[in-house]
Amino acid sequence: MPKSIDDLLAESAIKDVQLRYCRSADRMDFDLYRTCFHPDAVLDFSFFTGSVDEFMEMARESLARFTVTTHATANQLIEVDGDCAWCEFYTTATHRIAADGNGPERDYVAAVRYIDRMERRDGEWRIARRQCVLDWARSDPVPEYCDGAKTGGARRDSSDPSYSR
Repeated sequence: MPKSIDDLLAESAIKDVQLRYCRSADRMDFDLYRTCFHPDAVLDFSFFTGSVDEFMEMARESLARFTVTTHATANQLIEVDGDCAWCEFYTTATHRIAADGNGPERDYVAAVRYIDRMERRDGEWRIARRQCVLDWARSDPVPEYCDGAKTGGARRDSSDPSYSR
């Protein structure tokens, strides 16, 4: 059965929420991050279960440890049912860890799936519940020739080129 125009519009809005989430993590834009979740949302990341505010506090500290992060979304399954939607987003999250006394610069790469219950409230789709499932992860030393962070292009705030219009 073909999807309705309303369902296609809902899917587009829901995909936009996921893309904003990825950008907010990579740019450490916590104002943008907040727009992805309903205020009463519950997040379950296996190592953390709690509210949006609690997760944001933990994320501020956690993301600050990395020199750069990239969250790339691939497969997207969205099932819309009125003002609710069940979603599964496959995401590869790469975290660059600076060299220190414990070892060389490293990339921590995790393949995760975000299992979401999205709800449309007052005409706006946001995450009501998010479960993050880790499928696999690895940590690799960064070869010198691969260090794109030294080019100076990417920024972890609103001075990043993606914010200019």
